[in-house]
Amino acid sequence: MTIKVALEHRTTYRFDRAVGIGPHLIRLRPAPHTRTPIEAYSLGITPGDHFINWQQDPFGNHLARVVFGKKAEELSITVGLVADMAVINPFDFFIEDYAATYPFSYPAALAAHLEPYLRRAEDSVGPVLAGWLDRLPEIGRSGQPTVGFLGALNSAIVADVAYSVRMEVGFQTPDETLTRKVGSCRDSAWLLVAALRHFGLAARFVSGYLVQLAEDEQSLTGPCGPAEDFTDLHAWAEVYV
Repeated sequence: MTIKVALEHRTTYRFDRAVGIGPHLIRLRPAPHTRTPIEAYSLGITPGDHFINWQQDPFGNHLARVVFGKKAEELSITVGLVADMAVINPFDFFIEDYAATYPFSYPAALAAHLEPYLRRAEDSVGPVLAGWLDRLPEIGRSGQPTVGFLGALNSAIVADVAYSVRMEVGFQTPDETLTRKVGSCRDSAWLLVAALRHFGLAARFVSGYLVQLAEDEQSLTGPCGPAEDFTDLHAWAEVYV
Protein backbone atom coordinates (compact mmCIF):
# COMPACT_ATOMS: atom_id res chain seq x y z
CA MET A 1 0.00 0.00 0.00
CA THR A 2 1.45 3.36 -1.02
CA ILE A 3 1.38 6.62 0.92
CA LYS A 4 -0.85 9.44 -0.27
CA VAL A 5 0.15 13.04 0.38
CA ALA A 6 -2.14 16.08 0.40
CA LEU A 7 -0.28 19.27 -0.52
CA GLU A 8 -1.45 22.89 -0.32
CA HIS A 9 0.58 25.68 -1.90
CA ARG A 10 -0.66 29.23 -1.36
CA THR A 11 0.81 32.46 -2.74
CA THR A 12 -0.68 35.73 -1.48
CA TYR A 13 -0.07 39.34 -2.54
CA ARG A 14 -1.46 42.16 -0.38
CA PHE A 15 -1.64 45.76 -1.60
CA ASP A 16 -2.00 48.99 0.37
CA ARG A 17 -5.03 49.94 -1.73
CA ALA A 18 -7.37 48.45 -4.31
CA VAL A 19 -5.49 47.95 -7.58
CA GLY A 20 -6.30 46.64 -11.02
CA ILE A 21 -4.91 43.12 -11.47
CA GLY A 22 -3.69 42.31 -14.96
CA PRO A 23 -4.15 38.96 -16.71
CA HIS A 24 -2.18 36.09 -15.17
CA LEU A 25 -0.79 32.93 -16.75
CA ILE A 26 -0.48 30.33 -13.99
CA ARG A 27 1.74 27.27 -14.44
CA LEU A 28 1.09 25.40 -11.21
CA ARG A 29 -0.51 22.15 -12.35
CA PRO A 30 1.50 18.92 -12.67
CA ALA A 31 2.16 17.92 -16.27
CA PRO A 32 0.08 15.05 -17.69
CA HIS A 33 3.25 12.98 -18.15
CA THR A 34 4.45 13.27 -14.54
CA ARG A 35 5.51 9.88 -13.17
CA THR A 36 3.97 10.48 -9.74
CA PRO A 37 0.23 9.70 -9.91
CA ILE A 38 -1.88 12.79 -9.13
CA GLU A 39 -5.26 11.69 -7.77
CA ALA A 40 -6.83 15.11 -7.20
CA TYR A 41 -6.06 18.71 -8.13
CA SER A 42 -7.66 22.08 -7.44
CA LEU A 43 -6.81 25.72 -8.13
CA GLY A 44 -8.42 28.40 -5.97
CA ILE A 45 -8.11 32.11 -6.79
CA THR A 46 -9.30 35.21 -4.97
CA PRO A 47 -10.75 37.71 -5.66
CA GLY A 48 -13.66 35.62 -6.82
CA ASP A 49 -14.57 38.01 -9.64
CA HIS A 50 -12.38 36.42 -12.30
CA PHE A 51 -12.57 34.31 -15.45
CA ILE A 52 -10.33 31.26 -15.86
CA ASN A 53 -9.56 29.38 -19.06
CA TRP A 54 -7.48 26.19 -19.09
CA GLN A 55 -5.10 25.70 -22.00
CA GLN A 56 -2.20 23.46 -23.00
CA ASP A 57 1.06 24.74 -24.42
CA PRO A 58 2.84 23.00 -27.35
CA PHE A 59 4.67 20.75 -24.87
CA GLY A 60 1.51 19.47 -23.17
CA ASN A 61 1.78 21.55 -19.98
CA HIS A 62 -1.44 22.82 -18.38
CA LEU A 63 -1.79 26.61 -18.26
CA ALA A 64 -4.48 28.59 -16.44
CA ARG A 65 -5.15 31.96 -18.06
CA VAL A 66 -6.94 34.21 -15.55
CA VAL A 67 -8.57 37.59 -16.17
CA PHE A 68 -9.85 39.73 -13.29
CA GLY A 69 -12.92 41.96 -13.48
CA LYS A 70 -12.52 44.40 -10.58
CA LYS A 71 -9.87 46.07 -8.48
CA ALA A 72 -8.83 44.27 -5.28
CA GLU A 73 -6.58 44.71 -2.26
CA GLU A 74 -5.41 41.10 -2.27
CA LEU A 75 -4.58 38.36 -4.77
CA SER A 76 -4.35 34.79 -3.52
CA ILE A 77 -3.59 31.64 -5.53
CA THR A 78 -4.00 28.27 -3.80
CA VAL A 79 -3.04 24.92 -5.29
CA GLY A 80 -4.31 21.73 -3.69
CA LEU A 81 -3.38 18.25 -4.83
CA VAL A 82 -3.27 14.66 -3.66
CA ALA A 83 -0.27 12.63 -4.84
CA ASP A 84 0.29 8.90 -4.62
CA MET A 85 3.86 8.54 -3.35
CA ALA A 86 4.50 5.31 -5.23
CA VAL A 87 8.12 4.16 -5.21
CA ILE A 88 9.72 4.95 -8.57
CA ASN A 89 13.07 3.54 -9.67
CA PRO A 90 14.87 6.45 -11.41
CA PHE A 91 16.96 3.96 -13.40
CA ASP A 92 13.94 2.13 -14.81
CA PHE A 93 14.29 3.34 -18.38
CA PHE A 94 15.25 1.88 -21.75
CA ILE A 95 18.08 3.17 -23.91
CA GLU A 96 17.94 2.61 -27.66
CA ASP A 97 20.91 0.92 -29.30
CA TYR A 98 21.98 4.14 -31.03
CA ALA A 99 22.30 5.89 -27.64
CA ALA A 100 24.04 3.11 -25.70
CA THR A 101 27.42 4.86 -25.75
CA TYR A 102 28.44 8.50 -25.89
CA PRO A 103 28.73 10.33 -28.24
CA PHE A 104 25.69 9.46 -30.32
CA SER A 105 23.32 11.13 -32.78
CA TYR A 106 19.54 11.09 -32.66
CA PRO A 107 17.77 9.74 -35.76
CA ALA A 108 16.80 12.60 -38.08
CA ALA A 109 13.04 12.30 -37.51
CA LEU A 110 13.48 12.24 -33.73
CA ALA A 111 15.99 15.10 -33.77
CA ALA A 112 13.41 17.30 -35.50
CA HIS A 113 10.99 16.78 -32.59
CA LEU A 114 13.75 17.34 -30.03
CA GLU A 115 15.02 20.54 -31.65
CA PRO A 116 13.72 22.88 -28.87
CA TYR A 117 15.64 20.82 -26.30
CA LEU A 118 18.83 20.77 -28.37
CA ARG A 119 18.90 24.51 -29.05
CA ARG A 120 21.45 26.41 -26.99
CA ALA A 121 20.51 29.69 -25.32
CA GLU A 122 22.69 32.66 -26.20
CA ASP A 123 24.28 32.86 -22.74
CA SER A 124 24.28 29.13 -22.00
CA VAL A 125 27.90 28.29 -22.87
CA GLY A 126 30.22 31.13 -21.92
CA PRO A 127 33.99 30.99 -21.44
CA VAL A 128 33.74 29.80 -17.83
CA LEU A 129 31.50 26.83 -18.66
CA ALA A 130 33.54 25.97 -21.75
CA GLY A 131 36.75 25.98 -19.71
CA TRP A 132 35.15 23.93 -16.94
CA LEU A 133 34.01 21.27 -19.40
CA ASP A 134 37.47 21.14 -21.00
CA ARG A 135 38.96 20.36 -17.58
CA LEU A 136 36.79 17.26 -17.24
CA PRO A 137 38.54 14.80 -19.57
CA GLU A 138 36.50 11.82 -18.36
CA ILE A 139 33.31 13.61 -19.42
CA GLY A 140 34.20 13.99 -23.09
CA ARG A 141 35.81 10.56 -23.50
CA SER A 142 34.34 8.73 -26.50
CA GLY A 143 32.89 5.24 -26.29
CA GLN A 144 31.80 5.34 -22.65
CA PRO A 145 28.34 4.09 -21.60
CA THR A 146 25.81 6.91 -21.82
CA VAL A 147 24.52 6.32 -18.29
CA GLY A 148 28.07 6.57 -16.96
CA PHE A 149 28.61 9.78 -18.94
CA LEU A 150 25.45 11.33 -17.47
CA GLY A 151 26.38 10.25 -13.95
CA ALA A 152 29.89 11.70 -14.26
CA LEU A 153 28.57 15.04 -15.51
CA ASN A 154 26.02 15.25 -12.71
CA SER A 155 28.66 14.32 -10.11
CA ALA A 156 31.00 17.03 -11.41
CA ILE A 157 28.34 19.68 -10.84
CA VAL A 158 27.59 18.35 -7.35
CA ALA A 159 31.31 18.50 -6.51
CA ASP A 160 31.89 22.05 -7.79
CA VAL A 161 28.61 23.84 -6.99
CA ALA A 162 27.31 24.13 -3.42
CA TYR A 163 23.58 24.37 -2.76
CA SER A 164 21.99 27.55 -1.45
CA VAL A 165 18.45 28.85 -1.11
CA ARG A 166 18.18 31.93 -3.33
CA MET A 167 15.07 34.12 -3.21
CA GLU A 168 15.92 36.38 -6.16
CA VAL A 169 13.78 36.06 -9.29
CA GLY A 170 15.14 34.04 -12.21
CA PHE A 171 18.26 31.93 -12.43
CA GLN A 172 21.98 32.53 -12.79
CA THR A 173 23.77 31.93 -16.06
CA PRO A 174 25.98 28.81 -16.08
CA ASP A 175 29.07 31.03 -15.98
CA GLU A 176 27.75 32.88 -12.92
CA THR A 177 27.00 29.62 -11.11
CA LEU A 178 30.45 28.17 -11.80
CA THR A 179 32.20 31.43 -10.87
CA ARG A 180 30.31 31.77 -7.58
CA LYS A 181 30.51 27.99 -6.95
CA VAL A 182 27.07 28.15 -5.34
CA GLY A 183 23.50 28.23 -6.57
CA SER A 184 19.93 27.18 -5.95
CA CYS A 185 18.41 24.02 -7.41
CA ARG A 186 17.23 25.95 -10.48
CA ASP A 187 20.75 27.34 -11.05
CA SER A 188 22.33 23.88 -10.95
CA ALA A 189 19.54 22.48 -13.13
CA TRP A 190 20.05 25.17 -15.77
CA LEU A 191 23.82 24.56 -15.65
CA LEU A 192 23.24 20.85 -16.28
CA VAL A 193 20.83 21.59 -19.14
CA ALA A 194 23.39 23.90 -20.76
CA ALA A 195 26.18 21.32 -20.41
CA LEU A 196 24.03 18.52 -21.84
CA ARG A 197 23.00 20.60 -24.85
CA HIS A 198 26.63 21.57 -25.37
CA PHE A 199 27.40 17.85 -25.72
CA GLY A 200 24.54 17.40 -28.20
CA LEU A 201 21.99 15.82 -25.86
CA ALA A 202 18.36 16.96 -25.71
CA ALA A 203 17.67 18.35 -22.24
CA ARG A 204 15.00 20.46 -20.58
CA PHE A 205 14.49 22.43 -17.37
CA VAL A 206 11.73 21.12 -15.09
CA SER A 207 10.13 22.57 -11.97
CA GLY A 208 7.74 21.05 -9.48
CA TYR A 209 7.25 20.03 -5.87
CA LEU A 210 9.74 18.17 -3.68
CA VAL A 211 8.12 15.96 -1.02
CA GLN A 212 10.37 14.16 1.47
CA LEU A 213 8.84 12.04 4.22
CA ALA A 214 10.51 11.14 7.50
CA GLU A 215 11.55 7.50 7.75
CA ASP A 216 9.87 5.18 10.23
CA GLU A 217 13.24 3.57 10.95
CA GLN A 218 16.78 4.90 10.60
CA SER A 219 18.85 3.46 7.76
CA LEU A 220 21.64 1.08 8.80
CA THR A 221 23.54 1.06 5.50
CA GLY A 222 23.10 4.51 3.94
CA PRO A 223 22.41 8.15 4.72
CA CYS A 224 19.33 8.90 6.78
CA GLY A 225 16.41 10.84 5.38
CA PRO A 226 14.87 14.01 6.84
CA ALA A 227 13.98 14.08 10.53
CA GLU A 228 10.48 15.34 9.70
CA ASP A 229 8.23 15.61 6.66
CA PHE A 230 9.42 18.31 4.27
CA THR A 231 7.90 19.95 1.19
CA ASP A 232 9.26 22.72 -1.04
CA LEU A 233 9.43 23.98 -4.60
CA HIS A 234 12.16 22.29 -6.62
CA ALA A 235 13.81 22.29 -10.04
CA TRP A 236 15.80 19.67 -11.93
CA ALA A 237 16.94 18.66 -15.42
CA GLU A 238 15.70 15.92 -17.73
CA VAL A 239 17.64 14.46 -20.66
CA TYR A 240 16.24 12.40 -23.53
CA VAL A 241 18.16 9.19 -24.22
